[in-house]
Amino acid sequence: MSVAEDRSWTGRLRRRAVGALPPEKLLPDKQPSYVSSWIYVFGVLSLSCLAVIIGSGTILALKGPGWWHFTGVGHFFNSIHLWSVELFFFFMVVHLWGKYWMAAWRGGRARVWITGAVTFLVAIPCALTGYVSQQNFDAQWISTQAKDAMNSAGIGAFFNLLNFGQMYSYHVLLLPSAVVAIVVAHILLVRKHGVVPPFELQATAAKAPEPTATAESVEQETPA
Repeated sequence: MSVAEDRSWTGRLRRRAVGALPPEKLLPDKQPSYVSSWIYVFGVLSLSCLAVIIGSGTILALKGPGWWHFTGVGHFFNSIHLWSVELFFFFMVVHLWGKYWMAAWRGGRARVWITGAVTFLVAIPCALTGYVSQQNFDAQWISTQAKDAMNSAGIGAFFNLLNFGQMYSYHVLLLPSAVVAIVVAHILLVRKHGVVPPFELQATAAKAPEPTATAESVEQETPA
């Protein structure tokens, strides 16, 4: 390592990044056999739905309410966006419950579990702001009911659900950015710590006897 590379902040950052997450962990070509179980599928399904949500939501945001309410193609993308959100929450709830009963925080994976749970919590207001941004009678009814709830909680002065501009900016920019950032952190932590193994496999590994040293190895380790 040269002196210039040691003084460069980019070189130090690269070494830290590679040390924290080596390429073989970031982009592995093999996975444990137990990953083929159905319970491990719902995380990938949640990510797939999130990709469809972002794609369809981007199209809706570019075209505006006058398009998604009054054209056939707009109705189609609006439906795609709605049903991808419904499936996203369904798959994410199953994923969270599955990992809860598997105790996915085992083996130093506490941050993996925390980022997954926080993603679910942040996605809830993201969906709520989407409902109140529909610009139809459903959105008016939901916003008035939710506004009463915000007022009763004492935070109605900060979050005005009757303000379309405020809710729309939260829905298309602030909250989706937070969800994507936490999901990226969640995936990187999964790559770093690996997928949590089943209880049976961990118990079998804990009961396995430690390998004893052979005579040949003892001879090699003995100093001359």
